[in-house]
Amino acid sequence: MTAYDAAYRRSIEHPDEFWREAAQDIDWVTPPQRILDDDNPPFYRWFPDAELNTCFNALDRHVAAGRGDQPAIHYDSPVTDTRRTLTYAALLDEVSHFAGVLDSLGVTKGDRVVIYMPMIPEAVVAMLACARIGAVHSVVFGGFAPAELAARIEDAKPVAVVSASAGIEPSRVVEYKPLLDAALDRSSHKPESVIVLQREQATAEVGVRDTDWEEMTWDEVMADAEPADPVAVKATDPLYILYTSGTTGRPKGIVRDNGGHAVALRWSMPNIYGINEGDTWFTASDVGWVVGHSYIVYAPLLTGASSVLYEGKPVGTPDAGAFFRVIQDYGVKAMFTAPTAYRAIKRDDPDGELLRDYDLSSLETLFLAGERLDPDTWQWATDRLGVPVVDNWWQTETGWPIASSLRGLEPMPIKPGSPSVPVPGYAVQILDETGSPLPAGEEGAIAIRLPLPPGTLPTLWGDDDRYVGEYLSTYAGYYLTGDGGLVDEDGYLYVMGRTDDVLNVAGHRLSTGSIEAALAGHEAVAECAVIGVADELKGQLPRGFVVLKSGIDGSGEEGERIRAELVQRVRDEVGAVAALRQVDVVTALPKTRSGKILRKTMREIADGKTPNVPSTIEDATVLETLTPVLRPPTP
Repeated sequence: MTAYDAAYRRSIEHPDEFWREAAQDIDWVTPPQRILDDDNPPFYRWFPDAELNTCFNALDRHVAAGRGDQPAIHYDSPVTDTRRTLTYAALLDEVSHFAGVLDSLGVTKGDRVVIYMPMIPEAVVAMLACARIGAVHSVVFGGFAPAELAARIEDAKPVAVVSASAGIEPSRVVEYKPLLDAALDRSSHKPESVIVLQREQATAEVGVRDTDWEEMTWDEVMADAEPADPVAVKATDPLYILYTSGTTGRPKGIVRDNGGHAVALRWSMPNIYGINEGDTWFTASDVGWVVGHSYIVYAPLLTGASSVLYEGKPVGTPDAGAFFRVIQDYGVKAMFTAPTAYRAIKRDDPDGELLRDYDLSSLETLFLAGERLDPDTWQWATDRLGVPVVDNWWQTETGWPIASSLRGLEPMPIKPGSPSVPVPGYAVQILDETGSPLPAGEEGAIAIRLPLPPGTLPTLWGDDDRYVGEYLSTYAGYYLTGDGGLVDEDGYLYVMGRTDDVLNVAGHRLSTGSIEAALAGHEAVAECAVIGVADELKGQLPRGFVVLKSGIDGSGEEGERIRAELVQRVRDEVGAVAALRQVDVVTALPKTRSGKILRKTMREIADGKTPNVPSTIEDATVLETLTPVLRPPTP
C-alpha cells in the first residue's frame, strides 16, 4: 500500500485516529479529547472540547521557538513601488498592538469586524488581531460595490469596520471610503467604529463615525495601544465569515471555525504543497478571497513559512515577467495562483521569452486552482518552467483542497485535465440523478460523503436551514459540490465544470469543460469559454469564444481558418453530437477579480435575459464590448 493509499484509507475509515494525530501539530490551551462530534448530523463538529488561539499558533509559538527573526511576510507592491519584510517578531508586535486597538474600541470575543482593505500588510495585521482577541473577522474584497458591501455588513453585524482610503490598480486608484460610506448609509446596521488607514495615493475625508489613522498615524496608534494577549476560544468558535455569492442573490456567509481550520491548514502545507517551516511560499491571490485567507495568511504562518504578499498583477506590473521576478527576488520554493493568471502570461508572452531574464532555480512546484486548468495551459507552464505544475481543486466552502497530487505525502504522476486524487479526509463520490454511485469513467455530480473533514464549513452564518437546503438536501448523507465530473480507472478525478454548465443538446448531456479543452488545445488559443444558448430545435447549442495569443490576427482569412479549425477540433475530440458551429474570436473574456470567467452572465445575455452582473467583475468594459457579439442586433 502506498503512502497516499494508507493515509486516505485511514482518514476515511478511522477519521478520529487520523485527525487526532494531525492535531498534534497545533498548540492547544485545552487539548482535544473528543475528535468528532457526530451527535447532531448533518451538523458535525471537530474537536468540540478543545480550546486554542489561532493567532498564537500563527505567530507567538514561532517567536517562542527562537525563530522571531525569520521573515513572516514579504510585502511586494509594484503598483506603489514598495517592498517591506516583516519578521515573525515584528508581525507579532504589530498584531498584538492592533489587537489592543480593537480591544480599546470595545471589540470583544465573538464580535464581528469587517475588513475592507487592499493587499497591504495592515490587512493581514487586522485579520490576525481579530483572531488574537477571539473576534470574528469578515474580509470583504476591497473595491466591492456599496450594495454588496452593505449586504455583508447587514448580515454580519460588525462592531467595527477596518478600511483603507484606497486600493491601487495598475491604471487607476480606487477610492474605498466613498464606497464604504455609501454601504453604511444603505445598511440598517451601524458599526460602532470605522477605522480608516490613509494611503498617500488617495486620502479620504473622515466623518464623525471614523477613527482616523491620519490624525493618529499607524505608529502612533500602535504606540498608544496596550498589546493584547491571545484569548482562548473553543475549537468550534468561528474564526471568520467569508461571503460568497448565493443563488438567490443574497450572499452566503461561509463560517470557518478555529480548531478544524488550524489543524487542516497546518496538515495541508507539508502534505499537499510540500512546504515546511522556513520555506518561502508565494500565493498570488487576494486576502478577500478564500485562497488569500487560507494560503497567503493562515496556512503558511501556522506552518512557520515565509509568505509573499503581492500587490500587483500577473501582467502589466510591469509585464508578463512579474511573477518570475518575485520568485527570483525572494527565493520562492512553490507558487500558487489561478490558471487564468498563467493564461494571461501565455497570451502576452507565448514563447516564454521573459522567463530567460530571471533565475527560477529555487522554484520546485507551481500550483494552480480556481478555474479549470486546461491541458494546453498546463503543458505551456510545464514546458516553460521545467517544474511540476499541479492542479488542485477546492471551493470557498471547503477552505482547502478536495483533490490534488500530494507533493509532500506522495507525489503522483500528473494527468493533464485532472486535479489528481481526492485528498485524505474527503470521501468523494460521483453520483447519478438518483444519488447512486457511478462506475469509473461515467460523468455525474461530484459529491462528498459526510462528515466533511476539519477546516470545511460547519454551517452558514446564522442560517442552518439554508446550509442544509443548498448543500445537503439533494443527496442524503452527502455534501453537493455543485460541480460535475468523473473518476477514472486510476482514481483520478476530472472536474468538468459547474452542473449548471452542463449542456443538454438534443438529449445528450455535454460538459462545457470537455468542449473548452478541445478549443484550448489549438495552438493559436490563449484562453476560451463555452456557453450553452437556447435553441428551439435542440434545446441548447454550444457557442465558443476564444482569445488568441499575442501577435495572431483573428480577422480576415486567418481568422476564418482558425475558426474552422476550432469547430473541427471539437468535432474530432468531443464528437459531432456537440453540434458546435459558432466560435467567435474576442479580445477578452469577462472575469471576476479572482479570475473566474462569467459564463453564467454571458449565457444570460445570449439568451436575451437581463444579466445579473456581479460586482466582482474585473473590467465591466469587457462585457460591454462582448454584448453585441453575444446578442447580435435583430434585423
